[in-house]
Amino acid sequence: MQQTRSLYVFIQNTIAEALLKSTNGNWSFSPYARRKHQRHLAPLPEAIVISAVQQKHTTPTDDDEGVPKVRTTMEAEKQEEFNLQKEFEWVLREEVHQLLKKLKFILIECAHRFPVPLYENEGKKTEKFILSVQPPDQLKAILTLTGDTITQADISFKLSKSPHQIQRTSITQDSPWKLQQVQDAANHLQQAINHIDDVDESYHFKTSDEVMHVVGNILEALQRGRLSLVIPKKKPIDELIKGRNMKSLTPNLSEDLAVSFYLQSHKLIIAVYQLTNIHGTMRFDSCQAEASINWLNEVLFMLSAGLQLCQQLKDKISVFSLYKDFKVGSRASSALSY
Repeated sequence: MQQTRSLYVFIQNTIAEALLKSTNGNWSFSPYARRKHQRHLAPLPEAIVISAVQQKHTTPTDDDEGVPKVRTTMEAEKQEEFNLQKEFEWVLREEVHQLLKKLKFILIECAHRFPVPLYENEGKKTEKFILSVQPPDQLKAILTLTGDTITQADISFKLSKSPHQIQRTSITQDSPWKLQQVQDAANHLQQAINHIDDVDESYHFKTSDEVMHVVGNILEALQRGRLSLVIPKKKPIDELIKGRNMKSLTPNLSEDLAVSFYLQSHKLIIAVYQLTNIHGTMRFDSCQAEASINWLNEVLFMLSAGLQLCQQLKDKISVFSLYKDFKVGSRASSALSY
């Protein structure tokens, strides 16, 4: 306070000297010289002087406590980086393994829904379905599905082109019709589970790249498995006519007819194609019937849940991947003790 008062007196004296110099020491220099001598200006209030002094010695980049804002900003950034690194290590140490454990549980439950041997699942589940349209004589199939194979079927359909007559054929146990989509999806699901089993529960991930590699493999396997069931592979009509499964039909159909069984989402579909020659141009007409399969619905739901878990972890790790220097042990020992 004594220093502030001294500065206060110094400012008063400085103002007085400036006034004297401006009049060359002659107070009567003014055109109003006949008036009484002007009195000296009253001293400035002490509060105003102290405020001016504080403003002079405080820069705009300081905070309320006089600490430079540049320094406080740097400290905040370091603290933010510290917290981010701490969270990153927790994700690698705890959350990745928790998610993999949860994901494996979902995928095993999914495997148990498959009608084929898969991850301690005996498979070979047998179901019967009726696929038909209106009117019923247009297309109808009564079949038995055992695992991924149609072991028996009675098929009848009416041709859309002349002669308009009902065709009949069948599938017997001696020559079953295999649905390759089921086995393909099961194989991809098994691969996804294997990728999880390859990670030891006690293993400590050290970088985001390690996690992204494991999660990426699982994600790709699940995507392939789901697509195998949702989007059937399209084949040209001539390949269908000459396909191996057509030999399963008894009696055989004429060379201008083809039958196809396939899965699309949660449905089993039968399609009949008739190839025609119109003025030298080959075209085909088709008719199809379908039936819903409960276990397919459950399998697709669990595959989607697994994909969502993988994507959530991948998105979280992608944030840390932006910091290429982040790895376990890259911070101070005090932080590592968390």
